[in-house]
Amino acid sequence: MPKMKTKRTLAKRVKRTGSGQLKRQQAYVSHFARHKTTKQNRQLRKATLVSKSDYKRIKHLLQD
Repeated sequence: MPKMKTKRTLAKRVKRTGSGQLKRQQAYVSHFARHKTTKQNRQLRKATLVSKSDYKRIKHLLQD
């Protein structure tokens, strides 16, 4: 059975941290920014970790 290929689109969007967790950018940043508060826009610029419920699925797609 051949090896599964890594989903390249996901690999470009997710990075692995030093402790092995997955880091991603947040959604809702680029559109309708004027409707959000300054605090909300500033906090959305920060990266966040992949949630526990999505971790197993995303790890499978990355084939790590």
